[in-house]
Amino acid sequence: MSLPQLLARVLIQGSQILGKAFLEAGRQAGRNLRASPEAAASAQSAGPAGSKIDELTRAHKMTVEEARMILNFKPAAEGEAIEVARERMAKTYDHLFAVNAPPAPKGQKGGGSGSFYMQSKVVRAKQRIEAEWEQLAKNVGEAGQGGGAAAESTSAPPPPPPPAA
Repeated sequence: MSLPQLLARVLIQGSQILGKAFLEAGRQAGRNLRASPEAAASAQSAGPAGSKIDELTRAHKMTVEEARMILNFKPAAEGEAIEVARERMAKTYDHLFAVNAPPAPKGQKGGGSGSFYMQSKVVRAKQRIEAEWEQLAKNVGEAGQGGGAAAESTSAPPPPPPPAA
């Protein structure tokens, strides 16, 4: 087999391989477009589609578990005051923020050995956990208000006045 024939054969087979790969990629993209958005959302979200937790996850582009892993923050223990948990998280956040600070320009003091990307992940993790706490506080407030209204509506009506003689 001569060199031109060999080169032609390699070129043709290479084109066929690339063509098949692009065709399969196009088919996969079509399948992805036809897939329901709810299925894709439920595979990546922390809660049912449309829930407040799911909305927070989408807004912050981070689940609570991921935020806790970034900050190395355990959930508040049973009976632990929210203020104590907030102080614990603030302490961890301050440390990680300082450690991951980008290096200071030459001639200036300060700065760490980290990167802006890691520092921004730490900030976003703190924001995500705080948003979760705000949502939980809102849910507890709504449950408290709703419970009071339900208790008032289920109470017995006042007794009728005594009949006049």
